[in-house]
Amino acid sequence: MFFSKGQEDALVQDGESRGKAQAVKRDAQLATCLLLVVFVSVLAATFWQIASARQRALAEIETHNRNLAQTLDTYAEGVLTQSSMLLLGMAERLEVEGVTSGHLQRMQQLVNRQTHLLNQLNELLVLDARGQWLMSSRGAFPPGSNSADRSFFLHHRDSPSQDVLIGPPIRSRSTGEWVLTVSRRFEDRQGRFAGVIVVALGMEHFLDLFGKIDIGKQGVIALATASGQLLVRHPFREQNLGQDFSRSPNFLRYYAGLKSGTASFRSGIDGTERLYAFRSNDRYPIFTTVAQGKHEALGTWRRQTLLTAGVVLSLLAAIAVIGWRLIRTIGLRVRAEASLLAAREKLLKANRQLEQLAIQDPLTHLANRRHFDEVLEREARRAAREETPLVLLLVDLDHFKGFNDSYGHVAGDECLKAVSRQLALCAQRPGDLAARYGGEELGIILPNTTLEGAMHVARLLQERIQDLDIAHRASPFGCVTVSIGVASLHTEQGPLSPVQLVEAADRALYRAKAAGRNRAER
Repeated sequence: MFFSKGQEDALVQDGESRGKAQAVKRDAQLATCLLLVVFVSVLAATFWQIASARQRALAEIETHNRNLAQTLDTYAEGVLTQSSMLLLGMAERLEVEGVTSGHLQRMQQLVNRQTHLLNQLNELLVLDARGQWLMSSRGAFPPGSNSADRSFFLHHRDSPSQDVLIGPPIRSRSTGEWVLTVSRRFEDRQGRFAGVIVVALGMEHFLDLFGKIDIGKQGVIALATASGQLLVRHPFREQNLGQDFSRSPNFLRYYAGLKSGTASFRSGIDGTERLYAFRSNDRYPIFTTVAQGKHEALGTWRRQTLLTAGVVLSLLAAIAVIGWRLIRTIGLRVRAEASLLAAREKLLKANRQLEQLAIQDPLTHLANRRHFDEVLEREARRAAREETPLVLLLVDLDHFKGFNDSYGHVAGDECLKAVSRQLALCAQRPGDLAARYGGEELGIILPNTTLEGAMHVARLLQERIQDLDIAHRASPFGCVTVSIGVASLHTEQGPLSPVQLVEAADRALYRAKAAGRNRAER
């Protein structure tokens, strides 16, 4: 078949047009795919940042609640200790000198002189073996006043124990106010039950203190017995006083048998979801609870999330508009290449950000091995150049394989995270670096630190880890401990290389293990 020159030109132009159309279509598809990648990347990075910010906010709230629970536990222990000492002194006097009117009058005067030492004191009562009132720190009382029906009196009458009893909240028959009772029995010279001494602590003093603490509108502070009976709760609700929640699912799941801890659940009293921290007292059968409303506590995070979402959505909207214009004007090669170059730069920037994240160990949140090696190399060069000391600590968890075998790898991960937090606390100077060296082996780089100073840090770290009191039945120490090897860059034979420094610290760690573990060697 033969074509005229015009037909041939038309065929050529048509072929060129088809080629250009296909090229435009292909470039449009590539541009669309690129836009989708950018959208997914930005959304994924945003969700990750929001989730990380939420975890940080919850961690900060948990730390604040823990610290507050510890402080209030110390306060309650001090009040109960003062009350116990007062009861002990009174009991000794009554058991030696008896309950004569003259002696009781002198004791009342003595108590009145000491009331300023215990401003929580509402009243002090002395009851005889039948529950009749013998003395009140408030002075005169109605004849025939009797407390034989009170639970604390029945307990001491029926139990020979000389221990102090912390009773449930009751209304004082003298003042009509709600009080907490701390009581103790006393005996006559023949060892028989002679009566009870009661310290009544005004609940309003606890509520005044709790009310001064900012825990938000939905927050709660409570004091309860170890058996699950509510003593004091702020905000105050009279119907909750003395409530027994020992059989509640929340108590059995989160509180029973634990020394301290945190939890998040919906209150069985008012239905509000809160973030809880509690602390059991070491001396008395009570525990303190501090809680913040979860919705309220995360208010700042939600505001920041909305702001971040607004910015990201604006950015995505801008990207969508630019992409739409790019697809419409895809035929302009220069502009298309410029747009692709801009997108490439954004991806490179995102890659740099991801590379920054790659220096952190995902489990312990310490620096990873790669970052550790880089920092050690850099600090070794700096120390050699400036002739400053540089010390390396290698830390290894003792019998950690036995821990994993006994408790499981999930518990092992939690143990490793708890120990890592203590490393981070011991490496807080700007130049210090705590890192996960490998497995259960951790490391701390301490620039500008002498060997003696590093040994002090090592001993402090050992104490803190042992104070965690993490049970370890596979260890002869009964709890999780660490062995530490300490080495200095500068030796009598001259400076070491980074590799030699690691080897020296590793040898010191081996000596610590060979010497029985739970120690630091240099």
